[in-house]
Amino acid sequence: MHDHVKLLAVGDATKDVFINIEEATVSCTLNTEACLLCLNYADKIPVKSVVQVRAAGNAANAAVGTRRLGHTSALLTILGDDDDGHELQEALRHEKVDHRFVQFDKKHATNYSTVLNFKGERTILIHHEPRTYCFPKKIPHADWVYYTTLGENHEPLEKGLLAYLKRHPNTKLLFNPGVFQLRRGRKALLPVLKRSTILIVNKHEAELLLEERQGHEMPNLLMRLRDLGSDIVIITDGPKGSCAFNGKEMWSLAVFPGKAKERTGAGDAYATGLVNGLVSKTSLPEAMRWGTANAWSVIRDIGPQKGLLDAAGMKKTLSKFLSIKAVRINHFAKR
Repeated sequence: MHDHVKLLAVGDATKDVFINIEEATVSCTLNTEACLLCLNYADKIPVKSVVQVRAAGNAANAAVGTRRLGHTSALLTILGDDDDGHELQEALRHEKVDHRFVQFDKKHATNYSTVLNFKGERTILIHHEPRTYCFPKKIPHADWVYYTTLGENHEPLEKGLLAYLKRHPNTKLLFNPGVFQLRRGRKALLPVLKRSTILIVNKHEAELLLEERQGHEMPNLLMRLRDLGSDIVIITDGPKGSCAFNGKEMWSLAVFPGKAKERTGAGDAYATGLVNGLVSKTSLPEAMRWGTANAWSVIRDIGPQKGLLDAAGMKKTLSKFLSIKAVRINHFAKR
């Protein structure tokens, strides 16, 4: 255990079950922006394979990914006081994640997700148990806080987190909001956004946060998101890669080539790789490569953690795709 950690991950943890299906169809609109996964109603659907991951969820993935890359990490979360919860804690212990701040809820079960994998893309059915969220008073100093998905009524924890960050002004904050945080709207999230060193969202989440319809160009989204207060804004866009803006320079990076087996955890892997790149004193464009390498490795297997890279794997992957670098976007609109 440590009195100082490189990264404190704050968010819900889940048990994930991955179900690989083949007998399904996908129905999309003409522009392919909105698609539906279709199964025969009231039928029995054969399943090709089932994989269980004991310790998943955005925060757990970040804590495990950071530890794999050789940095200390801790997880602040609430689990059910049940077999799944204690197995999840044991999985964290196995990964050498500091689990002192894992709390057990005697009234409610551990969160659970069922992930339907079809042709390399995933559809997630997630159940968040009701929680009484709070931020513990005794938390070690962290160089970075990774604040991500929580269930409803998480505002007391967020208030405690902001108080912690006020006491530790040198601690950097990466904010990767989840569904219930985004539903509160950008006005409610402004205190967190203004304290964030990095805001990282996918393109759909960016549009939700800005309360905009689809169709905006990436440079415009980046600039408008940064206006909300974060020092650096990152937007990921699946197979199209990622973009970043720090107020002075805007960068775009393609994905590394390869076939995706299952995409759950790609965003977590990217964010974890990126922040660990910055911890290791790389530049922002190179940190984007760290994130892309980690995501590339994760989607080559089932589940969000099996492919998370260690330090040697990161070095090898970055060398393998040395020719793929972030490109500066020179002509974005000035306002």
